[in-house]
Amino acid sequence: MGNAYEIYALRYATMSPRTPHMNFLVPDPHDSAAQDLDYFVWLIRGHGRDILVDTGFNAEEASARARKLTLNPVDALERFGVAASAIRDVIVTHLHYDHAGNLDRFPQARFHLQEREMAYATGRCMCNGLLRHPFSVEHVTLMVRHVYGERVTFYSGDGEVAPGVTVHRVGGHSDGLQVVRVETARGPVVLASDAAHYYANLQRKSPFPIVYNVGDMAQGWETIERLAGHPDRFIPGHDPMVTEIYPRASDKVDAWALHLPPSRSFAE
Repeated sequence: MGNAYEIYALRYATMSPRTPHMNFLVPDPHDSAAQDLDYFVWLIRGHGRDILVDTGFNAEEASARARKLTLNPVDALERFGVAASAIRDVIVTHLHYDHAGNLDRFPQARFHLQEREMAYATGRCMCNGLLRHPFSVEHVTLMVRHVYGERVTFYSGDGEVAPGVTVHRVGGHSDGLQVVRVETARGPVVLASDAAHYYANLQRKSPFPIVYNVGDMAQGWETIERLAGHPDRFIPGHDPMVTEIYPRASDKVDAWALHLPPSRSFAE
């Protein structure tokens, strides 16, 4: 495990209450309640570098979309001891509003993005209000500016951001959605982002309702399982259960250590 990293989930917002129809495309008819939706960014630390996965949203976006912002992710990082100006690499899993805000707050960063996501977010699908809704034109426009500033590294499928940190396009939720595989002391951990909002989306093979291509999403679950190699080593993008089963990593900010084993196992 020469390339082992630490991974931290930093929670910055939440949405409650929710109904089962908001969490599953075809919910279980026996379900009468649904989990809240937590919002995270992820920090990968090791070998003298900090790599941020996703950048969250700010107070203006929270107000526009009726979300409860606990703390701007940039400020959460600061409380965790990482200045935004010190971040050199930001992996953007996809360009939805809650994963690609605050792009102006990382002045030294290079952004790592799937080429297919940039094309999707600026192409003909954005003429459709339903597909366009999860995007913010301000965020997408700022990423275009970063492209013109030669600050974006594009990937087409699989790619390596650093030794032991790789990205893999799965699509589904958004056409260019990528997951992140990180080598840790407990084995490879896959940050699934919105390939699975909740553990149950993958475990039940039941899609989250915001989906561009259901077939790609289903194949993406297989990719996640293969990359992780164990059901305890994939991390969903919005599941509050993450905060219940992983060790807390700070008394100054809502942060949890994902490179450590969870308190419960999903293995059969």
